[in-house]
Amino acid sequence: MTIYVGNLVYNVTKEDLQEVFAEYGTVSRVHLPVDRETGKMRGFGFVEMSSDDEEAIAIETLDGAEWMGRQMKVNKARPKEDDSGYGGGGERKNSRRLER
Repeated sequence: MTIYVGNLVYNVTKEDLQEVFAEYGTVSRVHLPVDRETGKMRGFGFVEMSSDDEEAIAIETLDGAEWMGRQMKVNKARPKEDDSGYGGGGERKNSRRLER
């Protein structure tokens, strides 16, 4: 299971997230996506922990918690939608916009 962490400050680091989530268990991976064009953090990230129980406790405890001046949105990550078969530009039919 992977945890989605949203509403992060743009200068957060992997080490910052690692430290917060390590209080709830062993963090096996932290990923902070960056914008392709600007190279800047996008305001969300993903955390993987060593067990589902640890992840569940972290989600329950941290969702809605204030951290670095913002209220975190923490939940189970949804699977990435398959964008294959679409070229760039234009509006996509049948695509879903996920509100986080």
